[in-house]
Amino acid sequence: MKVLLHPTYFPSIVQMAAVAQAKAVVFEVHDNYQKQTYRNRAYIATSTGKLLLNIPIKHSKDGTRLIYSEVQTEDSSPWQSQHWKSLETAYRTSPYFEFYEDELKPLFTGDASKLMAHNFEVFELVCELIGLEVEHSKSTEYFREPKQKDLRYLANVKREINIELIPYTQVFGSNHGFLSNLSILDLIFNEGPNTLHYLESQNLQF
Repeated sequence: MKVLLHPTYFPSIVQMAAVAQAKAVVFEVHDNYQKQTYRNRAYIATSTGKLLLNIPIKHSKDGTRLIYSEVQTEDSSPWQSQHWKSLETAYRTSPYFEFYEDELKPLFTGDASKLMAHNFEVFELVCELIGLEVEHSKSTEYFREPKQKDLRYLANVKREINIELIPYTQVFGSNHGFLSNLSILDLIFNEGPNTLHYLESQNLQF
């Protein structure tokens, strides 16, 4: 299965499961930027439930639509340090936070001025951390009806994904039960070296 996806910010578990089970991945890089998508947001689990990590972006002054590849993050906001503090608070007691934190922290301190470029950095590191090797490339133009399996909708926050993931132990599971399809970070911090096996084991029916 060759799939077409949007590069997103610390992708959802379902999206990473699709990557892990694909023969090849093509990333859409010729689309317009859309609000309320996982392009600039991710969800993690805290003691009180789901928490949104949102990257603020610079909007066009004249209201024209932006090309995703040209979107810049808002440098007047300390969002990187805020996101890292949220991750520390949520996962410091998880089994594998300390195991991965040194490799992840540079993503929250280095240059993240271009949203898409940053998301590709995130993807490359996530694959490295979980030992995932998959052929991936970038689209050459925009197609409404692509040849690949079109999973671009997985980046849409509002679209319900009817895929039942296998529950795993979460730090605050006793507080609010299992929270499904969070950011891949939740799975990495809780499952560590078992992350790739978990992704490959999910029953995906798109």
